[in-house]
Amino acid sequence: MNIRSKTNQVTVKNIKIGGNDEIIIQSMTTTKTHNIKETINQITKLANAGCQIIRVAVLGYEDANSLKEIVRLSPIPVVADIHYNFHFALDAIKAGVHKLRINPGNISDPKQLKEIVIAAKIARIPIRIGVNSGSLPRDLVKKYGVSEKSMIEAAQRHIDILEKFNFHDIVLSLKSSDPMMAIKCYRTASKKWKYPLHLGVTEAGSVFNGAIKSAAGLGVLLNEGIGNTIRISLSGDPIHEIRACKTLLNSFKLAKNIPNLIACPTCGRIEFDMLPIMEAIEKYLENIRVNINVAILGCPVNGIGEAAHADVGIAGGRKGGLLFKNGKVIKTLPQEKLLEALKQEIDIIVKEKEKLIY
Repeated sequence: MNIRSKTNQVTVKNIKIGGNDEIIIQSMTTTKTHNIKETINQITKLANAGCQIIRVAVLGYEDANSLKEIVRLSPIPVVADIHYNFHFALDAIKAGVHKLRINPGNISDPKQLKEIVIAAKIARIPIRIGVNSGSLPRDLVKKYGVSEKSMIEAAQRHIDILEKFNFHDIVLSLKSSDPMMAIKCYRTASKKWKYPLHLGVTEAGSVFNGAIKSAAGLGVLLNEGIGNTIRISLSGDPIHEIRACKTLLNSFKLAKNIPNLIACPTCGRIEFDMLPIMEAIEKYLENIRVNINVAILGCPVNGIGEAAHADVGIAGGRKGGLLFKNGKVIKTLPQEKLLEALKQEIDIIVKEKEKLIY
């Protein structure tokens, strides 16, 4: 059963989260939010790479006062990330943000939460209850330790408060730096509540380690039909988060209009300089928004049969290489002409597919 299609649906500006099989890709800016120019530049780059919703940190009044202009200029919906100071949540709502993220570990006063909920309800924006294993309420940690039980109970407390005021535009996240704990928490949440789930492994780490750790935890959940929106948290430039998300979703056939690059694992049979071609094509595909399978094979041993499902590809050899489409060879070329020939064929296929989409 696909659990994700059974959840409630919330609207973040023009984006629907939950109630279907689409997984919405999110990221978070690394700029100082009050630097409006840098923040918008980063949001625009992320949006062009495939990010659908962006979250910005609100750490002080300068950040809060910048939100109105950021919302106006952003090409995608903006989420305000609020910690400790509930006034910033109220300021963010007034500024027109499209969603709030609050943490049960650091905004727990029922009176303050009541003000936030009433304002969000009037503005018709959803709230993400962001439970994080690193910032759980102290009494729960004392009682249960940092555990699945304390994570679920922290979420339940905030849900109870929001539901008390008849507020149901809720998204849940239960992030942990431990992928196994995250899996347990999200599995429990998917059975316990109908609210859409934002998937993530927090403090995942570097691009290499973080992507693998996130794929290990989140891939299990995606395969079980759990999750409605996703962020792969990585240290550094958030553009890597978008690429990692797209690749992960593509692995489970949950991505729309995203290229798929197939490449052989490389071995002693390779007789041409394959890696620069692979890197060039990977970069070439970054801004393409259609489903296309491109294959780059290092030798003719397994050859085209290894990538017969690809729309287009090349198989290199000592003296040259083969250019093929849909499993059939269309040209034999010298090595130095393989890259440009492959790009040209990609362009042709993309134009044909774009006609079908638009």
